Amino acid sequence: MKRVFLLSGLVVCFVCSYSAYAQKQLPYKNAKLPVEQRVKDLLGRMTPEEKFRQLFMVPGDLGEHPEQFKSGLFGFQVNTTTVSNNAAGQMMTYNPGRDTRQTIEKVNSIQRYFVEQSRLGIPVIIFDEALHGLVRTGATSFPQSIALAATWDKALMGRVANAIAYECKQRGIRQILSPVVNLATDVRWGRVEETYGEDPMLSAAMGVAYVRAFEQMGIITTPKHFVVNHGAGGRDSYPVEATERELEESYFVPFKACIKDGGARSIMTAYNSLNGSPCTANDWLLNKKLKQDWGFKGFVISDAGAVGGANVLHFTASGYEDAGKQAIENGLDVIFQTDIAHADLFKAPFINSKVNRAKLDSAVARVLRVKFELGLFEHPYVPQVSVNDTAYLRGHHQLAKEASLKSIVLLKNDERKVLPLAAVAKTIAVIGPDAIEARLGGYSGPGNDKVNLLDALKKTVGADKTVQFAPGCGREHKLYNVVAPEFLSSKVGGKRIAGLEAEYYNNTSLEGNPVVSRNDPKIDFQWTLFSPDPKINYDFYSCRWTGYLTGPKTGTYKIGIEGNEGYRLYIDDRLLLDTWTNQAYGTLVAEYYVEESKEYKIRVEYKEPAGNARFKLVWNIDVVDETKRAIAEAVQLAEESDVVVVTVGTNEGEFQDRSHLNLPGRQEEMIQRLAATGKPIVVVLFGGSAVTMSSWLDKVNAVVDVWYPGESGGEAIADVLLGKVNPSGKLPITFPMNEGQLPLTYNHKPTGRGDDYADGTGQPLFPFGYGLSYTQFEYRLVSVSSQKIKAGDSVRVNFVVSNVGSFAGEEVVQLYMRDELSSVVRPLKELKAFQRVHLEPREQKALSFTITPAMLQMLNAKMQRVVEPGTFRIMIGSSSKDIRLVERVVVMKGKL
Repeated sequence: MKRVFLLSGLVVCFVCSYSAYAQKQLPYKNAKLPVEQRVKDLLGRMTPEEKFRQLFMVPGDLGEHPEQFKSGLFGFQVNTTTVSNNAAGQMMTYNPGRDTRQTIEKVNSIQRYFVEQSRLGIPVIIFDEALHGLVRTGATSFPQSIALAATWDKALMGRVANAIAYECKQRGIRQILSPVVNLATDVRWGRVEETYGEDPMLSAAMGVAYVRAFEQMGIITTPKHFVVNHGAGGRDSYPVEATERELEESYFVPFKACIKDGGARSIMTAYNSLNGSPCTANDWLLNKKLKQDWGFKGFVISDAGAVGGANVLHFTASGYEDAGKQAIENGLDVIFQTDIAHADLFKAPFINSKVNRAKLDSAVARVLRVKFELGLFEHPYVPQVSVNDTAYLRGHHQLAKEASLKSIVLLKNDERKVLPLAAVAKTIAVIGPDAIEARLGGYSGPGNDKVNLLDALKKTVGADKTVQFAPGCGREHKLYNVVAPEFLSSKVGGKRIAGLEAEYYNNTSLEGNPVVSRNDPKIDFQWTLFSPDPKINYDFYSCRWTGYLTGPKTGTYKIGIEGNEGYRLYIDDRLLLDTWTNQAYGTLVAEYYVEESKEYKIRVEYKEPAGNARFKLVWNIDVVDETKRAIAEAVQLAEESDVVVVTVGTNEGEFQDRSHLNLPGRQEEMIQRLAATGKPIVVVLFGGSAVTMSSWLDKVNAVVDVWYPGESGGEAIADVLLGKVNPSGKLPITFPMNEGQLPLTYNHKPTGRGDDYADGTGQPLFPFGYGLSYTQFEYRLVSVSSQKIKAGDSVRVNFVVSNVGSFAGEEVVQLYMRDELSSVVRPLKELKAFQRVHLEPREQKALSFTITPAMLQMLNAKMQRVVEPGTFRIMIGSSSKDIRLVERVVVMKGKL
């Protein structure tokens, strides 16, 4: 037996060696052959299972057992699930605690498994998130995307992107799920911070600068979310109904630019539906528009969970298998899920040939083509770097500061000219948690050597000034806590267990036998996208929770429900709350006396007749409201100081849309109380979108919007407040007076009548492109190189900008245009170009813009791009409403 075993081992080794030798001679392994030939050869050798795995991406970390995985892209760490090792697509390992060297070791170990242990040796693409910096320990965190857009500096954007790309490439990251080039046309949307603002041209310019830097470094970019991504009310992933004209004139513009001008080789679809079809399975959007009309050669990926989740939630697919089949056949190339175990949910139609063969092969070929282009078959491994090779980080930290400096927007500086902080201000009160938190915004890593505003001010001010801090009130004003599991229990089979006994019914009357019975540790649910259990109706059910409530301490407390629809709350069989006839969302409580450690019977009943449920059992035990005291301390410090810098902020993000744009919590009350002291007040806004200010704007002296300013943000803000650097950022979004004006953008089309309301104006609080300076810029001497041109010609507009103030500074000069008479309705004005110019005091510069035929083009009634004869109004100014110079150019019919 021993001899047979040894002989068998020799045979296996011989076969493996022969196979490895043979593979090196296969056409797809030959780097000298054209990419398309290699793709065709490899595709012809793949099994249905191997093809499917190329089209499946998932977050994950192979851990100690790489043989457990066979999938496409990977991302965040997940629980492993045993699967066979047929093939690999793309993947991202994600462990934010790893340093660069550890990351490289992990990436190489993963790649080695797929290259050396899988049948065809197909390498994986390691991907990550890098919206405004790689989301990893040790990576630089630059200002948030909306802040980068506020710089209006394409060259700076390119340098920032190049720095991020370098940090990605160093770790072996070969694809990033960035940038977000959706237009922020409704500032209630929670993801405005991730965008480059509301304007197609500005978003395209910033997006192209970002994409080009990565693609030139051999890293795949993934502009997202194709397309629109927010709908009515500024709500994320809401259904979108939009005409082809609207899409082509606005929402498509940055995507098309990123592909054609930037070279993007991947696109991510949105969760929402577009004109009746999910974006993940939209034939018109993905096949006809993106791939056929635009000639996109890269691959299209879904957002995480969108195929198995969104397709089903749109009620256009019967389940995961149907959703996957529809997606691939309608133009998607890669299915992105959140767990490797999800792959088998989609697999059947791909294995049993139910998916259209040509569509499947096309999708696989797109993925393989990019892998060959990246050179992964020849160079799959990442070179190890020196442990101390981090000198570049100092330069990136300074670059982050430069970006932050140029992004800061001065919104107000009244006649007192409190900013820059005057030399006579010996004591500076800094108030608010944002002064010490150094928040970085969504999709951020931890950053390197973060500097907050308070520390930066203390370091930067002279020895003759004193900086003191008071936390003031925060961004939240919490009145109730969810009743914690340790205070809830039930009896099952004579035994006491933690949590409440829960019964769920497929009716709204708690009748019959429960469909599901289980233990719920607490009542804190948000069933907005699904029902409590797959066995329960999504939109027609009821629930009953029973058990015991233990009093944590003696006293009279408020206990109740935060939620919607109908509910009843009983304690010791006494009915405390009853809204069974339906209740709009809110918090309803009643007072109840409890004794410490005493048990009280509790029963909660709830019905959901329409879906979209949020439901919590709450009380005010252990809620300590420090707001009153915190505001009083801040006011006292203000009264003892020469000037007050109050930092305030918003909370937003993915799936955190806002119905109100005022400052959350009691921050507005704090500003008003501080202003009442009569001391000079400077408000520093932190956040990623617009804020309404009607209750306090006229009470303060200065307002500065610093966005999420990155790891060097504190230093940059201090330099601007102290006058070391002149603010020069410009708004990439419109700030409304109130929410009732929304959506509100500068480039809307003419109205049938007026813009105003019976109870207010239709004009913005701060317009697109707005931003003040410590100096004044004068525009004059405008002229055009030719008053009359023919279609196809360019024309140059010349002018002079002067700094007539006493501060050196930078101005962002903006060029807007309008077709004064057109065959279809056109926007009142459109941004066509911009440029930054630095001017010393009393310095002037002659500037010019070249107006190209592309800038004069429009879509006619037949959806053809044409330059129509007629007069074009040329507007040059400091914002979309602050137009300083106007000229006209006439495009003539025929020859001149």
